[in-house]
Amino acid sequence: MSRARPEARRATLLSGVVLLQAVCSAFFLADVLGDLGRGPREGGSLAHNLLELGVVCALVVGTVFGALEVRRLLTRQARIEDSLRAAGGAFGELLEEHFERWSLTRAERDVALMTIKGLSTAEMAAVRGTAEGTVKAQAAAVYAKAGVSGRSQLLSLFIEELLSEPLVAR
Repeated sequence: MSRARPEARRATLLSGVVLLQAVCSAFFLADVLGDLGRGPREGGSLAHNLLELGVVCALVVGTVFGALEVRRLLTRQARIEDSLRAAGGAFGELLEEHFERWSLTRAERDVALMTIKGLSTAEMAAVRGTAEGTVKAQAAAVYAKAGVSGRSQLLSLFIEELLSEPLVAR
């Protein structure tokens, strides 16, 4: 299940709670106004009606605050999702640019990508259907073409470049 589905459900639930608060606010406000319109004998004491009116005002303030907070959270979530999409796209473009510049073969590109994703040599060999020695040789070729000494330096090269500039203009 993707992460977006629970977040969308949470946003829907929060919006439903705010809507319920708004309906309750309208109901209680109508009740208080009705009581005030009937007079002190039929509608209860003035102190009681003022207390109810204060409670209604607090409920309305809470509803407005909740609605604004839900809106702020949904806007923030959309911005974060946009940034993640941009980061994913930027990272993919960055990889391709470097792979082209280094003139990596298709097999070396596969090994470089799996190395960056954190797969072990044995896992890469299993995925590619080759011997571990072949993967080690291809990884060594990638490191030599990239001008790095190993896996961590290869990954650092991309991380430093991604962090050097903002991915999304603000």
